[in-house]
Amino acid sequence: MAGYEIFFKESVWKELKQIPKADLKKILSRIEQLENVPRPMGCEKLTGHEFYRIRQGNYRIIYSIQDNELTVWVIKVGHRKDVYR
Repeated sequence: MAGYEIFFKESVWKELKQIPKADLKKILSRIEQLENVPRPMGCEKLTGHEFYRIRQGNYRIIYSIQDNELTVWVIKVGHRKDVYR
Protein backbone atom coordinates (compact mmCIF):
# COMPACT_ATOMS: atom_id res chain seq x y z
CA MET A 1 0.00 0.00 0.00
CA ALA A 2 1.32 3.41 -0.97
CA GLY A 3 1.91 5.94 1.78
CA TYR A 4 -0.20 9.02 2.32
CA GLU A 5 1.23 12.49 1.80
CA ILE A 6 0.96 14.89 4.75
CA PHE A 7 -0.08 18.53 4.30
CA PHE A 8 -0.52 21.25 6.91
CA LYS A 9 -3.12 24.00 6.97
CA GLU A 10 -1.34 27.37 7.07
CA SER A 11 -2.54 28.17 10.61
CA VAL A 12 -1.02 24.93 11.98
CA TRP A 13 2.50 26.33 11.55
CA LYS A 14 1.63 29.18 13.95
CA GLU A 15 0.21 26.70 16.45
CA LEU A 16 3.33 24.51 16.26
CA LYS A 17 5.62 27.46 17.02
CA GLN A 18 3.95 27.90 20.42
CA ILE A 19 4.55 24.31 21.57
CA PRO A 20 7.63 23.47 23.70
CA LYS A 21 10.36 21.67 21.71
CA ALA A 22 10.20 18.42 23.66
CA ASP A 23 6.46 18.10 22.98
CA LEU A 24 6.85 19.33 19.40
CA LYS A 25 9.21 16.46 18.53
CA LYS A 26 6.68 13.92 19.76
CA ILE A 27 3.80 15.62 17.94
CA LEU A 28 5.68 15.75 14.63
CA SER A 29 6.67 12.10 15.02
CA ARG A 30 3.03 11.19 15.62
CA ILE A 31 1.96 13.15 12.52
CA GLU A 32 4.67 11.45 10.46
CA GLN A 33 3.23 8.04 11.42
CA LEU A 34 -0.02 9.04 9.67
CA GLU A 35 1.77 8.55 6.33
CA ASN A 36 1.53 4.79 6.73
CA VAL A 37 -1.50 4.41 9.04
CA PRO A 38 -3.90 7.37 8.73
CA ARG A 39 -6.40 5.75 11.12
CA PRO A 40 -4.18 4.47 13.95
CA MET A 41 -5.50 2.69 16.99
CA GLY A 42 -6.97 5.26 19.33
CA CYS A 43 -7.97 7.79 16.66
CA GLU A 44 -11.52 9.11 16.87
CA LYS A 45 -13.77 10.37 14.10
CA LEU A 46 -15.27 13.65 15.20
CA THR A 47 -19.06 13.72 15.31
CA GLY A 48 -20.64 15.78 12.54
CA HIS A 49 -17.35 16.37 10.72
CA GLU A 50 -15.08 14.54 8.32
CA PHE A 51 -12.17 15.02 10.73
CA TYR A 52 -10.23 12.66 12.96
CA ARG A 53 -8.45 13.28 16.25
CA ILE A 54 -5.41 11.63 17.75
CA ARG A 55 -3.77 12.36 21.07
CA GLN A 56 -0.16 13.02 21.82
CA GLY A 57 0.27 13.66 25.52
CA ASN A 58 -1.77 16.73 26.45
CA TYR A 59 -2.05 17.76 22.81
CA ARG A 60 -4.62 16.91 20.17
CA ILE A 61 -4.04 16.65 16.43
CA ILE A 62 -7.10 17.22 14.23
CA TYR A 63 -6.81 16.04 10.64
CA SER A 64 -8.77 14.96 7.58
CA ILE A 65 -8.08 12.02 5.29
CA GLN A 66 -8.59 11.95 1.52
CA ASP A 67 -8.31 8.26 0.65
CA ASN A 68 -8.86 8.83 -3.08
CA GLU A 69 -5.88 11.23 -3.21
CA LEU A 70 -3.81 9.48 -0.52
CA THR A 71 -3.43 12.70 1.45
CA VAL A 72 -3.78 13.70 5.09
CA TRP A 73 -4.41 17.35 5.95
CA VAL A 74 -3.47 18.45 9.48
CA ILE A 75 -6.13 21.02 10.39
CA LYS A 76 -5.29 21.95 13.99
CA VAL A 77 -2.79 21.11 16.71
CA GLY A 78 -3.26 22.36 20.23
CA HIS A 79 -3.44 21.71 23.91
CA ARG A 80 -6.39 19.51 24.83
CA LYS A 81 -8.17 22.44 26.54
CA ASP A 82 -7.81 24.76 23.54
CA VAL A 83 -8.17 22.51 20.49
CA TYR A 84 -11.95 22.84 20.08
CA ARG A 85 -12.13 26.63 20.40
